[in-house]
Amino acid sequence: MIDGLELIDIGANLTHDSFARDLPEVIDRAIEAGVRRLVVTGADLAGSRAAATLAQAHPGVLWSTAGVHPHHAAGFAPSYREELRELLAHPRVVAAGECGLDYFRDFSPRAVQRTAFAAQLEIATAVGKPVFLHQRDAHADFAAILAEFRPGLVGGVAHCFTGDPGELEEYLALGLSIGITGWLCDERRGLKLREAAPRVPGERLMIETDAPYLLPRDLVPRPASRRNEPAYLPHIAAVVARARGESVATLARSSTAATRTLFGLPSI
Repeated sequence: MIDGLELIDIGANLTHDSFARDLPEVIDRAIEAGVRRLVVTGADLAGSRAAATLAQAHPGVLWSTAGVHPHHAAGFAPSYREELRELLAHPRVVAAGECGLDYFRDFSPRAVQRTAFAAQLEIATAVGKPVFLHQRDAHADFAAILAEFRPGLVGGVAHCFTGDPGELEEYLALGLSIGITGWLCDERRGLKLREAAPRVPGERLMIETDAPYLLPRDLVPRPASRRNEPAYLPHIAAVVARARGESVATLARSSTAATRTLFGLPSI
């Protein structure tokens, strides 16, 4: 725990198979580390249902998102619209997504990704919930589609932002908050992000692990499993605070307040 302060992990893939054997212990370790609330990511329809069920089983600790990641966009059926609406009607499901565009992997055709992304932005507008967003190597199309829907959106967060200051300014202009992960802890890949991080207004910055992915490269000792988990969020918070030239306490307070505001979470 950071000086008695409490953190919120806005992106944890707790329905991932790697957590199947010890999820209660993972949640306990997070709470003991000061990560008192977590938002469980839904990346496809089945995963979104599982995330919602998990959130319902841990009231006061877990919330979830519901959406279809661009990797799974090829399977976005017409029936998904109503099923996602139903999931998003639940008070513990706080955002639409993870949705967006990924031209790095191209696991789904790009045109199909754009269609599924627009559909989910439309749903978010209809239900009045923010969006939890993914973008990789698709900035121009991503920003253009978001701009089209921006008037009806109640907000959103660029999950796992890794871009440069120019991309950051565009996202801020689109009204987005910015989620920072352990990518910042990588001295090889995180250079652009280290330049951008100080430019994020405190009231728009959130922190996340993206567990079990993106284990911080500078974490000592490194777990033998190489699995990331929410208990490591304080380490990420400390690195983010250092990059921004502010105290960890300041970063913890502002990121927790920003998260509560966007997702409508009650006070800790």
